Amino acid sequence: MDSFPHAGSPSVRRNRGPILEVLRRHLPAHGAVLEIASGTGEHVIFFAAALPQLVFQPSDPDPAARAGIAARVTDASLANLRSPLALDARLPDWNLPRDVADSLVAVICINMVHIAPWAATLGLMQGAAGRLPDGGLLYLYGAYRRDGRHTAPSNEVFDRSLRARNPDWGVRALEDVRAAAQREGFALGELVEMPANNLSVVLRRNPR
Repeated sequence: MDSFPHAGSPSVRRNRGPILEVLRRHLPAHGAVLEIASGTGEHVIFFAAALPQLVFQPSDPDPAARAGIAARVTDASLANLRSPLALDARLPDWNLPRDVADSLVAVICINMVHIAPWAATLGLMQGAAGRLPDGGLLYLYGAYRRDGRHTAPSNEVFDRSLRARNPDWGVRALEDVRAAAQREGFALGELVEMPANNLSVVLRRNPR
């Protein structure tokens, strides 16, 4: 279970390497990768540095978060890393740059599903389904309940703390997330156990 990420946070340093290992197995050689809810931007910058053949487009609905991401993008000075977009997954118009939209191969979303209303997850599924090509990757990372139960006591405590902050937040049931993805044409490609009782959920749009 990860806490909320902050600049240089231990949780990001702990999980970014294992996440990258999963992404390396599933991302194609070329194309554009959109990150939804980039937060501090630490993940997407790390991925862009490690995968220079792909273009990475961060985004976040929060202006303060985007300002922080923009500063880190400037400091990173990576040719394949774009400035952050204002994007709310709940809204249908994502306003992607034309070159990103035309070459989009993956949408990644780390630690958003539990720290957002359920409508954001549904919007993520719908938006990704409408923009990814057949076989395109939708990657989710975070804490999930499985078979009606939390996977660790720490996740149950985390869930209670989230719901105390906002009743619309909370650790989601993996079965509900998979069902929502399936309704939009996604199929589960791989489920990977990750550090601190998290999961990588690898989904493919209309897999061949």
